[in-house]
Parts: sequence; C-alpha cells; structure tokens
Amino acid sequence: MNKERTKKNKGEAKPQVLVIMGSDSDLPVVEETGRMLAEFGISFEMTIASAHRTPERVLDLAGGAEKRGVEVIIAAAGAAAHLAGVVASHTVLPVIGIPLNSSPLQGFDSLLSTVQMPPGVPVATVSVGKAGAKNAAILAAQIIGRKDKEVVKKLIAHRKRMAAEVGERAGAVRGRSAEASRGKR
Repeated sequence: MNKERTKKNKGEAKPQVLVIMGSDSDLPVVEETGRMLAEFGISFEMTIASAHRTPERVLDLAGGAEKRGVEVIIAAAGAAAHLAGVVASHTVLPVIGIPLNSSPLQGFDSLLSTVQMPPGVPVATVSVGKAGAKNAAILAAQIIGRKDKEVVKKLIAHRKRMAAEVGERAGAVRGRSAEASRGKR
C-alpha cells in the first residue's frame, strides 16, 4: 500500500473515509484499516500528516474533508497522539482515533492522549495497534452503513465469517481435548 493513495470503489471519485497517520512508520499498522475498508467496498484516501510537524496540512485535510465528500476521518498516531484531537477540533465529521504503540509506554500514552478529549470535541477511540486499526475501519463502515445498505450486508457477512471461524476453532480444540483425555486412560 502506498503512503498516499486514493482507493476508488463503486466508481466513486471521492473518498468516503480519510485515513491520516502521523508518520510513515505507522503504515504497517494502519494498512489494516485500508484492507478492512477495501473489504467493505468503502472508498478511502490514506495520507500522512503530523499534528506537530505539519499542523497546516492537518488543518487543510480536516477542514476540507467534508467538501470533498468524506464521511468519516480516521486518525492514527503514537506517543503524544494529538492527531485525532486536532483533526476533531477542525471538523464536525465523526473522527475515529487509533492509538499506536510507538513509545516506551507501549501505547498507553497514545491511548490516553486519544481518548481524553474535552466535552464538545469527541474522538471515538479504538484499541491500541492492529486490532484498533481493524476496528476503526469496522466502526467507519457502521457509520457509513446507516446510509448504505450494501455496506451493512458486508458487515453482516463479516460477522458471520468471524462466527464460523470461532466455531471451527472450537471444534479443533474439542478434538484435541478428546484425544488428550483418551490418551490418559
């Protein structure tokens, strides 16, 4: 996945989701977001902007997102993790923050920085790391799904696949435990 990319799905030129990461070092985690958005057929743009090193770029992206057709913004950052909050302060679009594990505090600092927003400037915050990156895409899909029934169908299918995988794993564990108990007799 390129560092800056617009993925076009369903013939749309405008991204439905804007994904901003604070650094290209965040890409190995954030590409999970892109993979999940693509699975749901949601168009997105992924780019890099730093709340501290490129604040004007962040303001331009956040301030212009709605005019470009963006419905949800996902912001991923580590350490001080101010990106999602800064973005949220410059738009009324839903903002989802992904805290990243990029400091000696193993993402705890990022989690607190992302989730501790003052009243009136909310950021929906997911878990730290790759699980959070996937959940951010799913949450964005749920938001977009309020107006797009095709996305809802894909979300339902995704849940069914997850349930089937759990069932398969449960069967495998049952099989192993049965073998182990027979071996002890």
